Amino acid sequence: MLDWKNRTAGARDGAADSVDNARSYFAGGWAVRVFGGLLGLYLFAALLVGWYWNQEPEQFSVQQRAEAAAQARGHKLVNGYTTVETLKQVAGTLLDKPGGYLSNDLAPPGLWLDNMPSWEFGVLVQVRDMSRALRKDFTRSQSQSTEDPDLSKAEPRFHFDNKSWALPASEAEYGEGIKSLNRYLNRLADPARSDAQFYTRADNLNNWLGDAATRLGSLSQRLSASVGQVRLNTAVVDPALAGSVAQADFIEGVNYETPWLQIDNVFYEARGQAWALAHLLRAIEVDFADVLAKKNATVSVRQIIRELEAAQETLWSPMILNGSGYGLLANHSLVMANYISRANAGLIDLRQLLSQG
Repeated sequence: MLDWKNRTAGARDGAADSVDNARSYFAGGWAVRVFGGLLGLYLFAALLVGWYWNQEPEQFSVQQRAEAAAQARGHKLVNGYTTVETLKQVAGTLLDKPGGYLSNDLAPPGLWLDNMPSWEFGVLVQVRDMSRALRKDFTRSQSQSTEDPDLSKAEPRFHFDNKSWALPASEAEYGEGIKSLNRYLNRLADPARSDAQFYTRADNLNNWLGDAATRLGSLSQRLSASVGQVRLNTAVVDPALAGSVAQADFIEGVNYETPWLQIDNVFYEARGQAWALAHLLRAIEVDFADVLAKKNATVSVRQIIRELEAAQETLWSPMILNGSGYGLLANHSLVMANYISRANAGLIDLRQLLSQG
């Protein structure tokens, strides 16, 4: 009888343990499901936010923006106002677009994005070139003239590391550069002050166009390298190595091809440069209207802008395709290279027009 009671008590204890184990199992499974659900919601939300942040900003009318800014500040649209205001707007777009500046993000979804940071770097390249041109060419009457104090502060701000996230952050440096441009613009538009100048001369413009042509030429080569190309080596031949196998290989050149994971980065960097350069050329068309008309170069500028804006057409493919030149699939890099090359050729022709008397 006692043994039966012990077995009964043991059975009850075992059943209780089984119930406890089942409860623990279901409780643990419920926690896992809750965690998995929250993680899935987070990833889905990050995907939607990342898609929104990855949208390229729309083009804007530089003349309307300049007129609105001048009216808001009570300024007069003097020569150079549109160019400097456009540079401010282009640089400000890097900071104010959806998601802000993404190149130095350390957390998702910005950390997962690479197309938009490449676009940002392309825009930043053109901002740096124009800020340098303002400092050394557009605001100086001759080579012995002193630099504008605000522009001498703005240029190095824009040349700050584009991936610094703290101490200081890239956004803070670029914001300071925009403030320096704004101080110069206030002095330029003030009729009571003569310490800020903007000289609309053909030689000044030609110097900046030379930098822009160099940038586009490099982009064209990098885009074309998506399918691989043999580049001839143009370095000076060493007579001491003439006839050797190494020298022959040196002369013939090497095969150059963009790494597969870098193709989309080069593509979006080109779109960023084209976007920024198109706006800056629109501003140049306004401030240098007399110079361009005198050289019969206005149509040339507009043709270059047309090519750069064509490079901004909507990309309907979810990814950058890299088909061979005459293959079944498209090659978006070669299409972009076509527009960039045509714009570069237009810049070369424009520089020749400006150089003529």
